Amino acid sequence: MSQQLPPGKIRSFESVDDFFASTDVLVCGYGGAGASAALEAASHGARVLVVERASAGGGSTAMSSCEMYLGGSGGTALQKALGLEDSTENMIAYLTEALGEYGDAEKIRIYAEGAAAHFDWAESLGVSYKRAAFLERTVVPLTDESLLYTGNEKAHPFNKVATPIPRGHVPSKEGDEGGKIFMDALMQHVVDAGVDILHDTRVTALLTDKQGRVRGAMVRHENRDVAIRAERAVILTTGGFVMNEAMTRRYMPEVHSYAVPYGNTYDMGDGIVLGMAAGGITINMEQAFLSFPLYPPAKLTYGILLNELGQRYINEDTYLARLAWYSCQQPRKRFYLLVQNEDFEPSDYLERPRLVATGNTIAELAAEAPFPEGALEQTVNYFNSHAATGKDPLLHKTAEWLKPLTEGPFALVEYSAEEMRAVIMPGTAGPLMFTLGGLQTRPSGEVLNIDGEAIPGLFAAGRASAGLPRTAQGYASGMSVGDATFFGRLAGRSAASARCE
Repeated sequence: MSQQLPPGKIRSFESVDDFFASTDVLVCGYGGAGASAALEAASHGARVLVVERASAGGGSTAMSSCEMYLGGSGGTALQKALGLEDSTENMIAYLTEALGEYGDAEKIRIYAEGAAAHFDWAESLGVSYKRAAFLERTVVPLTDESLLYTGNEKAHPFNKVATPIPRGHVPSKEGDEGGKIFMDALMQHVVDAGVDILHDTRVTALLTDKQGRVRGAMVRHENRDVAIRAERAVILTTGGFVMNEAMTRRYMPEVHSYAVPYGNTYDMGDGIVLGMAAGGITINMEQAFLSFPLYPPAKLTYGILLNELGQRYINEDTYLARLAWYSCQQPRKRFYLLVQNEDFEPSDYLERPRLVATGNTIAELAAEAPFPEGALEQTVNYFNSHAATGKDPLLHKTAEWLKPLTEGPFALVEYSAEEMRAVIMPGTAGPLMFTLGGLQTRPSGEVLNIDGEAIPGLFAAGRASAGLPRTAQGYASGMSVGDATFFGRLAGRSAASARCE
Protein backbone atom coordinates (compact mmCIF):
# COMPACT_ATOMS: atom_id res chain seq x y z
CA MET A 1 0.00 0.00 0.00
CA SER A 2 1.52 3.32 -1.00
CA GLN A 3 1.56 6.48 1.09
CA GLN A 4 -0.83 9.31 0.33
CA LEU A 5 1.27 11.97 -1.39
CA PRO A 6 1.04 15.57 -0.15
CA PRO A 7 -0.58 17.67 -2.90
CA GLY A 8 1.38 20.35 -4.74
CA LYS A 9 4.82 19.20 -3.60
CA ILE A 10 5.92 17.67 -6.91
CA ARG A 11 6.23 19.44 -10.25
CA SER A 12 7.26 18.06 -13.63
CA PHE A 13 10.86 18.93 -14.50
CA GLU A 14 9.99 18.95 -18.18
CA SER A 15 7.30 21.59 -17.61
CA VAL A 16 9.82 24.20 -16.47
CA ASP A 17 10.84 26.61 -19.24
CA ASP A 18 13.11 28.94 -17.28
CA PHE A 19 15.49 28.19 -14.40
CA PHE A 20 16.44 30.85 -11.90
CA ALA A 21 19.68 28.99 -11.13
CA SER A 22 21.50 25.80 -11.98
CA THR A 23 23.88 23.85 -9.77
CA ASP A 24 25.25 20.35 -9.35
CA VAL A 25 23.98 19.79 -5.80
CA LEU A 26 21.10 21.67 -4.24
CA VAL A 27 21.10 21.58 -0.43
CA CYS A 28 17.78 22.50 1.22
CA GLY A 29 18.43 23.69 4.76
CA TYR A 30 21.49 25.33 6.31
CA GLY A 31 21.86 23.86 9.80
CA GLY A 32 24.46 21.34 10.93
CA ALA A 33 23.45 18.68 8.40
CA GLY A 34 23.07 21.06 5.48
CA ALA A 35 26.30 22.95 6.06
CA SER A 36 28.22 19.67 6.47
CA ALA A 37 26.67 18.27 3.29
CA ALA A 38 27.41 21.44 1.34
CA LEU A 39 31.04 21.57 2.44
CA GLU A 40 31.61 17.90 1.65
CA ALA A 41 29.97 18.11 -1.77
CA ALA A 42 32.01 21.18 -2.65
CA SER A 43 35.22 19.52 -1.48
CA HIS A 44 34.47 16.69 -3.92
CA GLY A 45 34.27 19.02 -6.88
CA ALA A 46 30.56 19.78 -7.09
CA ARG A 47 28.99 23.18 -7.61
CA VAL A 48 26.74 23.64 -4.58
CA LEU A 49 23.81 25.92 -3.86
CA VAL A 50 22.21 26.09 -0.41
CA VAL A 51 18.71 27.46 0.14
CA GLU A 52 17.65 28.33 3.67
CA ARG A 53 14.21 29.38 4.83
CA ALA A 54 15.53 31.59 7.65
CA SER A 55 17.44 34.84 7.29
CA ALA A 56 20.64 33.21 8.54
CA GLY A 57 22.11 29.74 8.75
CA GLY A 58 22.71 27.66 11.86
CA GLY A 59 19.45 25.83 12.42
CA SER A 60 18.91 23.85 15.60
CA THR A 61 22.62 22.97 15.77
CA ALA A 62 23.45 26.61 16.45
CA MET A 63 20.93 26.60 19.33
CA SER A 64 22.48 23.53 20.91
CA SER A 65 25.49 23.00 23.16
CA CYS A 66 26.99 21.16 20.15
CA GLU A 67 27.97 18.09 22.07
CA MET A 68 28.94 15.37 19.60
CA TYR A 69 28.75 11.73 20.64
CA LEU A 70 32.07 10.36 19.35
CA GLY A 71 34.52 7.55 20.03
CA GLY A 72 35.64 4.21 18.66
CA SER A 73 38.81 3.41 16.67
CA GLY A 74 40.78 3.29 19.92
CA GLY A 75 39.45 6.69 20.92
CA THR A 76 39.22 10.20 19.48
CA ALA A 77 42.28 12.44 19.68
CA LEU A 78 40.69 14.06 22.73
CA GLN A 79 39.98 10.77 24.47
CA LYS A 80 43.48 9.47 23.75
CA ALA A 81 45.07 12.65 25.06
CA LEU A 82 43.37 11.96 28.38
CA GLY A 83 44.50 8.34 28.46
CA LEU A 84 41.10 6.90 27.50
CA GLU A 85 40.71 4.02 25.08
CA ASP A 86 37.46 3.30 23.26
CA SER A 87 37.26 0.47 20.77
CA THR A 88 34.86 0.52 17.86
CA GLU A 89 33.34 -2.71 19.16
CA ASN A 90 32.75 -1.12 22.55
CA MET A 91 30.98 1.84 20.99
CA ILE A 92 28.86 -0.41 18.77
CA ALA A 93 27.86 -2.50 21.79
CA TYR A 94 26.74 0.60 23.66
CA LEU A 95 24.82 2.13 20.75
CA THR A 96 23.15 -1.19 19.96
CA GLU A 97 21.93 -1.49 23.55
CA ALA A 98 20.94 2.18 23.69
CA LEU A 99 18.87 2.20 20.52
CA GLY A 100 17.44 -1.29 20.92
CA GLU A 101 14.79 -2.34 18.43
CA TYR A 102 14.78 1.12 16.88
CA GLY A 103 18.46 1.06 15.95
CA ASP A 104 19.78 0.79 12.40
CA ALA A 105 22.66 -1.68 12.66
CA GLU A 106 24.37 -0.42 9.51
CA LYS A 107 24.23 3.22 10.55
CA ILE A 108 25.47 2.30 14.03
CA ARG A 109 28.44 0.40 12.58
CA ILE A 110 29.42 3.07 10.04
CA TYR A 111 29.06 5.83 12.61
CA ALA A 112 31.17 4.02 15.20
CA GLU A 113 33.84 3.21 12.62
CA GLY A 114 34.08 6.84 11.49
CA ALA A 115 33.35 8.81 14.65
CA ALA A 116 36.98 9.33 15.72
CA ALA A 117 37.90 10.67 12.28
CA HIS A 118 34.80 12.89 12.42
CA PHE A 119 36.24 14.54 15.53
CA ASP A 120 39.43 15.26 13.57
CA TRP A 121 37.25 16.89 10.91
CA ALA A 122 35.51 19.07 13.51
CA GLU A 123 38.87 20.24 14.85
CA SER A 124 40.09 20.90 11.30
CA LEU A 125 37.37 23.55 11.03
CA GLY A 126 39.18 25.54 13.70
CA VAL A 127 36.85 24.59 16.55
CA SER A 128 38.74 24.39 19.85
CA TYR A 129 38.43 21.30 22.04
CA LYS A 130 40.31 21.50 25.32
CA ARG A 131 42.15 18.37 26.42
CA ALA A 132 40.26 18.21 29.70
CA ALA A 133 37.25 16.27 30.99
CA PHE A 134 34.33 17.19 33.24
CA LEU A 135 33.28 13.85 34.68
CA GLU A 136 30.64 14.93 37.21
CA ARG A 137 26.97 14.18 36.54
CA THR A 138 25.65 17.15 34.57
CA VAL A 139 23.64 18.11 31.51
CA VAL A 140 25.84 20.80 29.96
CA PRO A 141 29.33 21.75 31.17
CA LEU A 142 29.41 25.47 31.93
CA THR A 143 33.18 25.40 32.34
CA ASP A 144 35.64 24.96 29.47
CA GLU A 145 36.31 21.21 29.57
CA SER A 146 35.50 19.45 26.30
CA LEU A 147 34.83 15.82 27.27
CA LEU A 148 32.02 14.52 29.45
CA TYR A 149 29.54 11.70 29.99
CA THR A 150 26.37 12.59 28.12
CA GLY A 151 24.32 9.40 28.27
CA ASN A 152 23.72 6.20 30.17
CA GLU A 153 27.21 4.76 29.84
CA LYS A 154 27.71 4.23 33.57
CA ALA A 155 24.15 3.06 34.30
CA HIS A 156 22.40 -0.31 34.11
CA PRO A 157 21.88 -2.09 31.75
CA PHE A 158 24.40 -0.33 29.52
CA ASN A 159 27.34 -0.85 31.87
CA LYS A 160 26.76 -4.60 31.56
CA VAL A 161 27.33 -4.70 27.80
CA ALA A 162 29.92 -1.96 27.23
CA THR A 163 32.79 -0.41 29.18
CA PRO A 164 31.72 3.09 30.28
CA ILE A 165 33.67 5.90 28.65
CA PRO A 166 32.80 9.60 28.18
CA ARG A 167 31.95 10.34 24.55
CA GLY A 168 30.42 13.81 24.70
CA HIS A 169 32.74 16.20 22.81
CA VAL A 170 31.87 19.88 23.20
CA PRO A 171 33.66 23.02 21.95
CA SER A 172 35.75 24.62 24.69
CA LYS A 173 34.36 27.81 26.18
CA GLU A 174 32.85 28.78 29.52
CA GLY A 175 29.09 28.98 29.20
CA ASP A 176 26.75 27.27 26.77
CA GLU A 177 27.73 28.59 23.34
CA GLY A 178 29.08 25.47 21.66
CA GLY A 179 26.52 25.46 18.86
CA LYS A 180 27.25 29.02 17.80
CA ILE A 181 31.01 28.42 17.95
CA PHE A 182 30.78 25.31 15.81
CA MET A 183 28.32 26.63 13.23
CA ASP A 184 30.19 29.94 12.80
CA ALA A 185 33.35 27.97 11.99
CA LEU A 186 31.57 25.48 9.71
CA MET A 187 29.64 28.12 7.79
CA GLN A 188 32.81 30.14 7.22
CA HIS A 189 34.36 27.09 5.60
CA VAL A 190 31.26 26.68 3.45
CA VAL A 191 31.62 30.25 2.21
CA ASP A 192 35.34 29.81 1.64
CA ALA A 193 34.60 26.71 -0.45
CA GLY A 194 32.65 28.86 -2.91
CA VAL A 195 29.20 27.54 -2.04
CA ASP A 196 26.34 29.84 -3.06
CA ILE A 197 23.72 30.52 -0.38
CA LEU A 198 20.21 31.92 -0.66
CA HIS A 199 18.58 32.95 2.62
CA ASP A 200 14.89 33.72 3.14
CA THR A 201 14.18 31.05 0.53
CA ARG A 202 11.71 28.22 1.10
CA VAL A 203 11.59 25.02 -0.94
CA THR A 204 8.00 24.49 -2.03
CA ALA A 205 8.20 21.53 -4.43
CA LEU A 206 10.61 19.04 -5.93
CA LEU A 207 11.14 18.76 -9.68
CA THR A 208 11.00 15.20 -10.98
CA ASP A 209 11.47 14.04 -14.56
CA LYS A 210 9.53 11.39 -16.47
CA GLN A 211 11.83 8.66 -15.16
CA GLY A 212 11.10 9.69 -11.56
CA ARG A 213 14.50 11.26 -10.91
CA VAL A 214 14.63 14.37 -8.73
CA ARG A 215 16.15 17.12 -10.89
CA GLY A 216 15.79 20.24 -8.76
CA ALA A 217 13.23 22.22 -6.80
CA MET A 218 10.78 25.07 -6.85
CA VAL A 219 11.56 27.72 -4.25
CA ARG A 220 9.93 30.87 -2.97
CA HIS A 221 12.58 33.59 -3.25
CA GLU A 222 12.01 37.35 -2.98
CA ASN A 223 8.27 36.78 -3.25
CA ARG A 224 8.66 34.88 -6.51
CA ASP A 225 8.27 31.19 -7.28
CA VAL A 226 11.37 30.18 -9.20
CA ALA A 227 12.95 26.91 -10.33
CA ILE A 228 16.44 25.67 -9.47
CA ARG A 229 18.00 22.92 -11.55
CA ALA A 230 20.18 20.31 -9.82
CA GLU A 231 22.38 18.43 -12.28
CA ARG A 232 23.36 15.75 -9.77
CA ALA A 233 21.15 15.71 -6.67
CA VAL A 234 18.97 17.45 -4.10
CA ILE A 235 19.73 16.99 -0.38
CA LEU A 236 16.96 17.59 2.15
CA THR A 237 18.38 18.92 5.43
CA THR A 238 15.47 21.04 6.63
CA GLY A 239 15.29 19.68 10.19
CA GLY A 240 12.56 17.82 12.01
CA PHE A 241 8.86 18.60 12.40
CA VAL A 242 8.63 19.54 16.06
CA MET A 243 7.27 23.04 15.32
CA ASN A 244 4.54 21.74 13.02
CA GLU A 245 1.58 21.23 15.34
CA ALA A 246 -0.48 19.41 12.73
CA MET A 247 2.32 16.89 12.16
CA THR A 248 3.13 16.30 15.83
CA ARG A 249 -0.57 15.88 16.58
CA ARG A 250 -0.89 13.38 13.74
CA TYR A 251 2.27 11.33 14.18
CA MET A 252 2.84 11.50 17.94
CA PRO A 253 -0.52 12.37 19.50
CA GLU A 254 0.36 11.28 23.03
CA VAL A 255 3.67 13.12 23.24
CA HIS A 256 2.04 16.13 21.55
CA SER A 257 -0.50 16.26 24.37
CA TYR A 258 2.03 16.98 27.12
CA ALA A 259 5.49 17.86 25.76
CA VAL A 260 6.90 21.28 24.86
CA PRO A 261 8.37 21.62 21.36
CA TYR A 262 12.05 22.56 21.32
CA GLY A 263 13.82 23.51 18.12
CA ASN A 264 14.19 26.39 15.72
CA THR A 265 11.21 28.19 14.23
CA TYR A 266 11.49 26.41 10.90
CA ASP A 267 11.53 22.83 12.17
CA MET A 268 8.27 22.46 10.25
CA GLY A 269 8.90 19.15 8.50
CA ASP A 270 9.21 20.72 5.03
CA GLY A 271 11.84 18.27 3.82
CA ILE A 272 10.00 15.27 5.20
CA VAL A 273 6.81 16.24 3.36
CA LEU A 274 8.72 16.90 0.14
CA GLY A 275 10.48 13.57 0.39
CA MET A 276 7.17 11.79 0.91
CA ALA A 277 5.76 13.51 -2.15
CA ALA A 278 8.65 12.12 -4.19
CA GLY A 279 7.83 8.62 -2.97
CA GLY A 280 10.05 8.43 0.08
CA ILE A 281 8.83 6.58 3.16
CA THR A 282 9.03 7.78 6.73
CA ILE A 283 9.87 5.73 9.80
CA ASN A 284 10.01 6.28 13.54
CA MET A 285 7.65 9.25 13.32
CA GLU A 286 6.11 8.55 16.73
CA GLN A 287 9.43 8.83 18.55
CA ALA A 288 10.76 11.95 20.27
CA PHE A 289 13.57 13.06 22.52
CA LEU A 290 12.20 13.96 25.95
CA SER A 291 13.89 15.79 28.79
CA PHE A 292 13.45 15.43 32.55
CA PRO A 293 16.53 17.33 33.84
CA LEU A 294 16.24 16.22 37.43
CA TYR A 295 19.95 16.95 37.81
CA PRO A 296 22.11 18.97 38.37
CA PRO A 297 22.71 19.19 41.24
CA ALA A 298 24.02 15.66 40.99
CA LYS A 299 23.25 14.83 44.61
CA LEU A 300 19.53 14.63 43.81
CA THR A 301 20.45 11.30 42.21
CA TYR A 302 20.73 9.85 45.74
CA GLY A 303 16.95 10.17 45.99
CA ILE A 304 14.46 7.69 44.61
CA LEU A 305 11.80 8.29 41.95
CA LEU A 306 8.31 6.95 42.70
CA ASN A 307 5.08 6.67 40.77
CA GLU A 308 1.69 7.44 42.29
CA LEU A 309 1.57 3.92 43.72
CA GLY A 310 4.67 4.65 45.78
CA GLN A 311 6.81 2.29 43.69
CA ARG A 312 10.22 2.88 42.10
CA TYR A 313 10.28 2.48 38.33
CA ILE A 314 13.75 3.49 37.05
CA ASN A 315 17.34 3.54 38.27
CA GLU A 316 17.79 7.20 39.07
CA ASP A 317 21.36 7.45 37.77
CA THR A 318 20.27 7.32 34.12
CA TYR A 319 20.37 10.18 31.61
CA LEU A 320 17.64 12.84 31.54
CA ALA A 321 15.99 11.50 28.35
CA ARG A 322 15.68 7.99 29.79
CA LEU A 323 14.35 9.44 33.05
CA ALA A 324 11.74 11.38 31.08
CA TRP A 325 10.65 8.44 28.93
CA TYR A 326 10.12 6.11 31.89
CA SER A 327 8.55 8.83 34.00
CA CYS A 328 6.02 9.60 31.29
CA GLN A 329 5.03 5.91 31.14
CA GLN A 330 3.80 6.02 34.75
CA PRO A 331 0.11 6.22 35.70
CA ARG A 332 -1.28 9.64 34.82
CA LYS A 333 2.33 10.65 33.97
CA ARG A 334 2.73 11.69 37.59
CA PHE A 335 5.88 10.97 39.56
CA TYR A 336 7.70 11.94 42.74
CA LEU A 337 11.22 12.33 44.10
CA LEU A 338 11.90 11.24 47.67
CA VAL A 339 15.10 12.77 49.02
CA GLN A 340 16.61 13.27 52.45
CA ASN A 341 17.53 16.69 53.78
CA GLU A 342 21.28 16.51 53.15
CA ASP A 343 20.66 15.94 49.44
CA PHE A 344 17.67 18.23 48.92
CA GLU A 345 18.23 21.16 46.61
CA PRO A 346 16.10 22.39 43.73
CA SER A 347 17.15 21.27 40.27
CA ASP A 348 19.14 23.76 38.24
CA TYR A 349 16.69 23.27 35.38
CA LEU A 350 13.26 22.55 36.86
CA GLU A 351 11.58 25.56 38.42
CA ARG A 352 9.27 25.56 41.41
CA PRO A 353 8.95 21.84 42.21
CA ARG A 354 5.83 21.04 44.19
CA LEU A 355 6.67 19.92 47.73
CA VAL A 356 3.81 17.60 48.73
CA ALA A 357 5.07 16.01 51.96
CA THR A 358 7.76 16.37 54.62
CA GLY A 359 8.62 14.46 57.75
CA ASN A 360 11.42 13.75 60.19
CA THR A 361 10.84 10.05 59.60
CA ILE A 362 9.56 7.99 56.71
CA ALA A 363 6.44 7.22 58.75
CA GLU A 364 5.71 10.93 59.18
CA LEU A 365 6.33 11.53 55.49
CA ALA A 366 4.05 8.63 54.54
CA ALA A 367 1.22 10.12 56.57
CA GLU A 368 1.22 13.14 54.24
CA ALA A 369 2.15 11.37 51.02
CA PRO A 370 -0.53 10.60 48.39
CA PHE A 371 0.32 6.89 48.20
CA PRO A 372 -1.64 3.76 49.13
CA GLU A 373 -1.29 2.95 52.82
CA GLY A 374 1.97 1.17 53.61
CA ALA A 375 3.35 1.44 50.08
CA LEU A 376 6.00 4.05 50.81
CA GLU A 377 7.28 2.28 53.91
CA GLN A 378 7.57 -0.98 52.00
CA THR A 379 9.44 0.65 49.11
CA VAL A 380 11.87 2.51 51.36
CA ASN A 381 12.51 -0.47 53.65
CA TYR A 382 13.37 -2.67 50.70
CA PHE A 383 15.57 -0.01 49.14
CA ASN A 384 17.39 0.77 52.40
CA SER A 385 18.09 -2.84 53.30
CA HIS A 386 19.99 -3.35 50.03
CA ALA A 387 21.45 0.14 49.63
CA ALA A 388 23.23 -0.35 52.95
CA THR A 389 25.24 -3.12 51.27
CA GLY A 390 25.83 -1.15 48.07
CA LYS A 391 23.25 -3.06 46.03
CA ASP A 392 19.99 -2.35 44.22
CA PRO A 393 18.64 -5.74 43.08
CA LEU A 394 15.38 -4.23 41.83
CA LEU A 395 16.62 -1.55 39.41
CA HIS A 396 20.41 -1.77 39.66
CA LYS A 397 21.33 1.81 40.46
CA THR A 398 25.12 1.89 40.66
CA ALA A 399 26.79 1.85 44.07
CA GLU A 400 28.12 5.37 43.43
CA TRP A 401 24.59 6.73 43.87
CA LEU A 402 23.24 4.36 46.51
CA LYS A 403 22.58 5.77 49.96
CA PRO A 404 20.06 4.49 52.51
CA LEU A 405 17.27 6.97 53.19
CA THR A 406 17.74 7.19 56.95
CA GLU A 407 18.75 10.77 57.72
CA GLY A 408 15.64 12.91 58.12
CA PRO A 409 14.00 15.24 57.61
CA PHE A 410 12.71 13.96 54.28
CA ALA A 411 10.99 15.71 51.40
CA LEU A 412 8.66 14.39 48.71
CA VAL A 413 8.57 16.49 45.54
CA GLU A 414 5.89 15.97 42.90
CA TYR A 415 6.36 16.30 39.17
CA SER A 416 4.08 15.52 36.25
CA ALA A 417 4.34 15.64 32.50
CA GLU A 418 1.84 18.52 32.50
CA GLU A 419 3.49 20.52 35.29
CA MET A 420 7.18 20.00 34.55
CA ARG A 421 8.72 23.39 34.03
CA ALA A 422 10.96 23.99 31.01
CA VAL A 423 13.96 26.18 31.77
CA ILE A 424 14.42 27.26 28.16
CA MET A 425 10.77 28.24 27.84
CA PRO A 426 9.73 29.74 31.20
CA GLY A 427 6.01 29.69 31.74
CA THR A 428 5.38 26.58 29.69
CA ALA A 429 4.51 23.16 31.02
CA GLY A 430 5.81 19.75 30.09
CA PRO A 431 9.13 18.11 29.26
CA LEU A 432 11.02 19.46 26.26
CA MET A 433 10.87 17.35 23.12
CA PHE A 434 12.09 17.24 19.56
CA THR A 435 11.30 14.70 16.87
CA LEU A 436 13.41 11.64 15.98
CA GLY A 437 11.51 10.33 12.95
CA GLY A 438 11.84 11.20 9.30
CA LEU A 439 12.65 9.89 5.84
CA GLN A 440 14.23 6.47 5.66
CA THR A 441 17.67 6.69 4.13
CA ARG A 442 20.75 4.65 3.49
CA PRO A 443 23.80 5.67 5.54
CA SER A 444 25.05 7.39 2.39
CA GLY A 445 21.91 9.54 2.36
CA GLU A 446 19.77 8.14 -0.46
CA VAL A 447 16.06 8.46 0.34
CA LEU A 448 14.29 5.12 0.04
CA ASN A 449 10.84 4.29 -1.31
CA ILE A 450 8.45 1.72 0.06
CA ASP A 451 10.23 -1.06 -1.85
CA GLY A 452 13.56 -0.15 -0.26
CA GLU A 453 14.90 1.32 -3.49
CA ALA A 454 16.73 4.64 -3.68
CA ILE A 455 14.86 7.54 -5.27
CA PRO A 456 17.27 8.79 -7.94
CA GLY A 457 18.69 12.21 -7.21
CA LEU A 458 17.23 12.57 -3.69
CA PHE A 459 19.18 12.52 -0.44
CA ALA A 460 18.43 13.52 3.15
CA ALA A 461 20.26 13.92 6.46
CA GLY A 462 19.80 15.37 9.94
CA ARG A 463 16.37 15.39 11.53
CA ALA A 464 14.69 15.35 8.11
CA SER A 465 15.75 11.71 8.12
CA ALA A 466 15.52 8.90 10.64
CA GLY A 467 19.19 9.01 11.57
CA LEU A 468 21.22 7.47 14.35
CA PRO A 469 19.20 8.51 17.47
CA ARG A 470 15.70 7.05 17.41
CA THR A 471 14.37 6.83 20.96
CA ALA A 472 14.52 8.75 24.22
CA GLN A 473 15.04 5.49 26.11
CA GLY A 474 18.68 5.30 25.08
CA TYR A 475 19.38 8.82 23.87
CA ALA A 476 22.63 10.56 24.77
CA SER A 477 23.39 14.24 24.29
CA GLY A 478 25.48 14.63 21.18
CA MET A 479 23.76 11.92 19.18
CA SER A 480 21.79 14.44 17.10
CA VAL A 481 24.61 16.86 16.24
CA GLY A 482 27.02 13.97 15.75
CA ASP A 483 24.49 12.23 13.50
CA ALA A 484 23.52 15.34 11.51
CA THR A 485 27.07 16.39 10.72
CA PHE A 486 28.44 12.88 10.15
CA PHE A 487 25.67 11.64 7.89
CA GLY A 488 25.31 15.09 6.34
CA ARG A 489 28.89 14.73 5.14
CA LEU A 490 28.17 11.26 3.75
CA ALA A 491 25.11 12.58 1.91
CA GLY A 492 27.13 15.46 0.47
CA ARG A 493 29.82 13.10 -0.73
CA SER A 494 27.29 10.74 -2.33
CA ALA A 495 25.35 13.58 -3.96
CA ALA A 496 28.51 15.02 -5.45
CA SER A 497 29.17 11.72 -7.24
CA ALA A 498 25.59 11.26 -8.45
CA ARG A 499 24.96 11.62 -12.19
CA CYS A 500 21.81 11.99 -14.27
CA GLU A 501 21.22 8.91 -16.42
